[in-house]
Amino acid sequence: MTPQSHRDTILIEEGKILAQDAHPGEQYVLWVAAPGIASRATPGSFAHLQCDSGLPMRRPLSIMRADAKHGWVEFLYKVVGQGTQLLAQRKPGEQISILGPIGQPFRVDPAYPRPLLLGGGVGIPPMVFLADTLRQAGHFNPLVLMGSEIPFPFRQRPSQFLIPGLPEGVIGAMPLLEGWKIPSRLASLQGYPGCFEGFITDLARHWLHTLAPAQQREVAIYACGPHPMLAATAQLAREFGLPCQVSLEEFMACAVGGCAGCVVKVQTRQGPAMKRVCVDGPVFDAEAVFT
Repeated sequence: MTPQSHRDTILIEEGKILAQDAHPGEQYVLWVAAPGIASRATPGSFAHLQCDSGLPMRRPLSIMRADAKHGWVEFLYKVVGQGTQLLAQRKPGEQISILGPIGQPFRVDPAYPRPLLLGGGVGIPPMVFLADTLRQAGHFNPLVLMGSEIPFPFRQRPSQFLIPGLPEGVIGAMPLLEGWKIPSRLASLQGYPGCFEGFITDLARHWLHTLAPAQQREVAIYACGPHPMLAATAQLAREFGLPCQVSLEEFMACAVGGCAGCVVKVQTRQGPAMKRVCVDGPVFDAEAVFT
């Protein structure tokens, strides 16, 4: 990517809030009419939202779903500070300024028809978007694993899909994915019913061990979540010799590559380099970030 190529793909759009639903743990699902951004969004991309007219700094939110035909985008976020507190007070019918879509998306390879998607906490949204894209592509068989240490932002239900080799009682699933006929499972250390008691990467390891060598070679891992989870995911990929892409979460100011406030060290063919998470990422090869 040339230094300024991203500038031709980012829009600033006055969206209209269609709905905002509250969930336990101060989590919210925000649904916005923004046809320009919806038509360009890809799994792994994000948007920079103006939370309130009195707060000049925008906040980056991963896109959870986008419908180009009907012109809407959906976000899942957790209240963590002043900006998201103000955003949570916004009402349907209000206008909201959105900058996006921003960032390099996940790159899907048909050579790996058995994708394993790992989403932790507010890293869940990109995995939902990616799962939807894989579903529409039609020749992938994804498995989505999600972890959270606060209540999940949906009412989980027992899965209709049997996944051999998983611990007994691990049956909790995301209803949206079940409706798409995509198997999913949940993990937490909080003892939620139907969830795997442990880390999401441990649940993934259980599943990978059930696969025959030929099946394992069909797996590529895609992940988004907290830094320790992504580091563990990279280690899991090395353990099984699997390709892995991770979407990084970093604080950012401008979100369009100008301030360089979100740089991370990445290994390239030319050696170590500092890359901007906003426009060079947020998706990177795991081995380039976690060496």
